[in-house]
Amino acid sequence: MKTTIVCGMLGAGKTTFIGQFIRDIKGKAVVLVNDFGKTGIDGEIFSAEGIESIELPSGCVCCTLKFDLITTIRKIIDTLAPEHLLIEPSGVAAPSGVLEALEVIHIDRATVVGILDATEFLELYEAEMFGRFFEDQITNSDVILVNKADLAEKEIVDRTVQTVEQLNPGAIVYRTVNCRTGEPIPAVSGGERPAGRHDHHFHFDTLSLKLGNDLDLEAISSFFHEMTTGRYGDIVRAKALVNTAQGPYKFDLSFANVQSVSFAKEISASRLVIIGTGLNKEDLSSAI
Repeated sequence: MKTTIVCGMLGAGKTTFIGQFIRDIKGKAVVLVNDFGKTGIDGEIFSAEGIESIELPSGCVCCTLKFDLITTIRKIIDTLAPEHLLIEPSGVAAPSGVLEALEVIHIDRATVVGILDATEFLELYEAEMFGRFFEDQITNSDVILVNKADLAEKEIVDRTVQTVEQLNPGAIVYRTVNCRTGEPIPAVSGGERPAGRHDHHFHFDTLSLKLGNDLDLEAISSFFHEMTTGRYGDIVRAKALVNTAQGPYKFDLSFANVQSVSFAKEISASRLVIIGTGLNKEDLSSAI
């Protein structure tokens, strides 16, 4: 069984990459997705695209859910027998923890694809906002996508690539738009991983909310933009699937950038997941 871990910060483009990558895979493929929240969203996004996926929500696979990750992978192997397993940890999971879990079940050759957002990486990295966590993702990656290269100035993209190459000289680095590399991702596996592995060194709050099915599209969009103002705390990521009065929609907030797009089919249950620090959960729960 081939195994690929797709890691990256919140909103970097992991789900977009997997949706494209899996179409080029020959044989049966399964995605194991870990959303950081009690209400999973990415699993339904994959399902709408005809991708078989298993959700492991409510926690982080590199620490509190490591045992669940091991158990779930064993079940996938026994019951689904995929030829290719893709693992999408949450945006706040350290890939070193996932690699440690794979070692327990004797999967010692996995390709790690790291995705980062060129518009924000340097600022966050140089400010040491996430400490060694960024380095864990980069140094454990075999392939790195410097994504959203079209949205950042060329100088910023160049400096980002240089920083990544200094941290991990052995990685294959692509500059991408919408995670498209223009060629197949090589199935490489790092022979030498960093010796000192560690879990992430920061903690986010998370809030999962069930929503109604008749909310106004414009009202939800306004609420998402309001979450970028700091009124409800420092929100770095929010995702929602909603059956609005105008039809099913997907909403995304990533570091103050908000997007909304129509969804391919009716949503099983309208829901919202919010990730950040210092969340005003009472006000958020009553705002929509």
